[in-house]
Amino acid sequence: MTVYQLISDYKNIQAYKESFNELAKMVFGIDFKSWYKKGYWGDNYVCYSYFDGNKVIANASINKMTIVSNDKEYKVIQVGTVMTHPGYRIQGLSGKLMNHIIEKYEKESDFIFLFANKSVLDFYPKFGFEKVQESSFSLKISDVKKQRTKSSTLRRLNIESAMDLQLLEGFATERIPVSTFLEVKNNKHLLMFYFILVFSEAIYYIEEKDVIVLFKHEGSHLHLFDIVSKKRVEIDTILSHIISIETEIINFHFTPDDNDKKFNTAFITDSDDTLFVRPLIKDVTEHFLFPLTSHS
Repeated sequence: MTVYQLISDYKNIQAYKESFNELAKMVFGIDFKSWYKKGYWGDNYVCYSYFDGNKVIANASINKMTIVSNDKEYKVIQVGTVMTHPGYRIQGLSGKLMNHIIEKYEKESDFIFLFANKSVLDFYPKFGFEKVQESSFSLKISDVKKQRTKSSTLRRLNIESAMDLQLLEGFATERIPVSTFLEVKNNKHLLMFYFILVFSEAIYYIEEKDVIVLFKHEGSHLHLFDIVSKKRVEIDTILSHIISIETEIINFHFTPDDNDKKFNTAFITDSDDTLFVRPLIKDVTEHFLFPLTSHS
């Protein structure tokens, strides 16, 4: 039986990072290079990888972060980028990596969580993870207080601009929770990942509010992915800057604060991004949604 070497935390070893990136491109079609070349692979993102020589053949990464739910803070670990090279599958490498991570982190974390696609829903319960049902949140445009301003300076940010990238990094470092029900802290590395690799065409700065908003229009639907601010902001005020004449429904990709609104909520029954938690959390609100920009 071939014995492969388990290596972790190699963010400063260029050849290992490049091999990890090649496997990520092969398995997920994700190129991490522009993210880590800009310096955002920090101590809160750690890879645990099996190597065959100098080649990464299997990986499971952890993201260290803090979850705030109903004013209670949890020190947590999120598992992500679980992948195996096609030529090395059916050897139990992913399972060994999961057991290694659980053994290392379960005593120092309040819980471990991850998001799984439909092809691996039967895999994670083997390691004590339980499936948790999230909810969707939406608003009809008729339920929004329209507070249109006389002059709204909505500027799309360019991640290739050094000035804009510096602005984004400052907000990622100093942001405060957008929701009191469920929010993520100490998550700069992952937020910068979303800025650079996922939503580079959907990042806007509202100058007079000093707020960054991630959103896109899809016909009559407005998808609001995140509000990144250094101070408390009213959602209605932000919406007034980004809704269009065609907007009928606003879909939130995080758990919004209720305030005086009645959000349309529904349990998500069909998803390719299913939440698993170990151990199960008992004291969260009935309807919740992990911020999309916290998924790894």
